Amino acid sequence: MESMGTGSNYQSISRRPPDIEDYIDMLRRYRSWIIGPMFAGLVIAVAAAFLTPDTFISYAVLTIKPQQVSEKLIPSVVSASQMAERLQQMETDIESRTTLSEIIQKPTLNLYPKERARLPLEDVIQNMKNKDLKIGPYNNPTGDRRLASAFIVQMRYTDRHKAAAVVQEIVNRLLEQSTTTVHTENNLTVSILRDEVANAKEKKDAAEAALTQFEMQNPGRLPSQSGANSQAFMQIQMQVMNTSQQIARDQQDKLLLETQLQNLRNDQNVATANLEQTVGGGQVAVRNEKLINLNKEITNLKSALASLKRVYGPNYPEIANTQAQIDALEHDQAELEKQDAAQQAGNVGAPRKVINPAAQKALQEYQSQQNTLHAQIASKQVEVEELAKQKAQLEKQMAVYQKRMEEGPLNEQKYTSLLNDLNLAKADYDEKVRRQQASDTAQNVEEHKAGEQLEMLDSPNVPDKAVEPDRWIWAGAGTFIGLLCGLVLAAAQEVKNTSLKNLKDVRAYTNLPVLSSVPLLENNLLVRRKRRMVWLAWSAAAIAGVVLMSGSVYYYMINA
Repeated sequence: MESMGTGSNYQSISRRPPDIEDYIDMLRRYRSWIIGPMFAGLVIAVAAAFLTPDTFISYAVLTIKPQQVSEKLIPSVVSASQMAERLQQMETDIESRTTLSEIIQKPTLNLYPKERARLPLEDVIQNMKNKDLKIGPYNNPTGDRRLASAFIVQMRYTDRHKAAAVVQEIVNRLLEQSTTTVHTENNLTVSILRDEVANAKEKKDAAEAALTQFEMQNPGRLPSQSGANSQAFMQIQMQVMNTSQQIARDQQDKLLLETQLQNLRNDQNVATANLEQTVGGGQVAVRNEKLINLNKEITNLKSALASLKRVYGPNYPEIANTQAQIDALEHDQAELEKQDAAQQAGNVGAPRKVINPAAQKALQEYQSQQNTLHAQIASKQVEVEELAKQKAQLEKQMAVYQKRMEEGPLNEQKYTSLLNDLNLAKADYDEKVRRQQASDTAQNVEEHKAGEQLEMLDSPNVPDKAVEPDRWIWAGAGTFIGLLCGLVLAAAQEVKNTSLKNLKDVRAYTNLPVLSSVPLLENNLLVRRKRRMVWLAWSAAAIAGVVLMSGSVYYYMINA
């Protein structure tokens, strides 16, 4: 039954809310709209799943083998960060366009032939890097310590053997590149450090030569010799003072000797004057010898007095005592002369001249003493001259040390600069030598394969099971998508159909009591024909679907 009405009396009537029975009726009415898309989705998904080639993943695990020699004996020269940077550099080199192009076009591999036939090689390489090839840190779910510094090389490809071959090729390149890189870096490091050691040694030798030349050009003026210079200057100064005092003493002794010589000359003159003496005819009288001795003693005291006045001045206490002795002796001399004169007056007879033996003996003694004093004065003069030469030489030495001490600050600044340069050069040279020794040791360790090196922990596997596509998931997803499409189509048909489907609709929309219902009467022949057509269509669709799915499975089996 359908709602009837004209355009003039048509009005919009809201649908009643459906219940469970209505939904069941909808499923029964539109089961073909639901089952058809669902079966089509299943067929399409199965066909696509089996026509899509299998994708296999082959992988290999590489790890950094630690140094086999204890680091307490030989410290490692390659840190973990440096090794990580080296691996990153090798990964960049492997993923470069040149390397991947060689791998793709290698005759034994011949990767992506279909893609290369329709795409540029650059796009094929980029797709390989983005989708199929993976080089990176290994995810260590087991906590194995051996895998702490491991990384994985993984390749996705439709051919399991080629996937394993690509992984093996990349692993071989990584191992070879790691060995070559380590060997090259060690040789380059050794060569560079040898040149640096040679340059550092030249700088050290130049600094030593400059310091040695400065020391040779400035003997005794070095900062380390300043204390010795000061001490030597003070010692020489003391020697100069002692020499000056010795010269003063020698000059004083010489002056005393000259005074004594002058006194002897005076005594000699007196003795010469008294050598011949006139006596009376009856007796020969000789001048009293005591008078001669007094004259001699007075002369000596006067000489000593004159020397004391020149050396100590007129206020020296000894001068008064000496003067008192001279006055007493002169008084005795005057008394003796009076007695001698009285004795000569009493003599009678003819006068005559005779030689005074005492005066003659005194002259001989005076001459001998004068010769001795001359020798002593000459010796003192030689000693004074020698001391004067020594003093002049000491003063020259003192001037040299004085100049050294005055030039000390300037020399100290230059010497300190040269010494600092030498210390820096030595420190740099020692550091370069230490680094060279470490580099030589690292090279030796690397030659014995005992250092940190890259090794293969898990070799490339030939996968047995494909990772894509998961055909059960594809079939389920296709069936589910077909079911959703069928439900959407059924809902659209239900919305489009505005007829009254059952008694509930009649009662709800007409508000009339329904006494009875008469089923739809159709021609049996037409009904059977319609059913045959439906079954024929469904059978054909099912057979076509089964054939399509079987064909895709067969295609997969023969290609596998």
